[in-house]
Amino acid sequence: QVHLVESGGGSVQAGGSLTLSCAASAFDITKYCLGWFRQAPGKEREVVTTFTGPSSTFRIAWARGRFTIAQDKDQHTLYLRMNNLEPEDTAIYYCAAGDCQTIGYPPRQSDFEYWGQGTQVLVSS
Repeated sequence: QVHLVESGGGSVQAGGSLTLSCAASAFDITKYCLGWFRQAPGKEREVVTTFTGPSSTFRIAWARGRFTIAQDKDQHTLYLRMNNLEPEDTAIYYCAAGDCQTIGYPPRQSDFEYWGQGTQVLVSS
């Protein structure tokens, strides 16, 4: 079973940057695609950016130009680089893994079988 552990969250002022990491274990890189979701206070969890294939990605419109997904396949680690953070980016950020063959475009939460516990990001104005 895939095990995902996020790290790198914390508090930052608006305009700052953070890089989140997600370490994946028991992970079949030939089968699973990884992605990032987030849940802001009082809101439903939403997709941020995910891999949808070996080198293809999806990134929701508001994240373009600020958030970048990357992965180190040898280390089985997923990253989310977040620049120019805004208070509205305050949320718990989750890493997830899903079968690349069945991930839709845009990706849905139900496309992802495995989830990490999340890491909190707090952006102050």
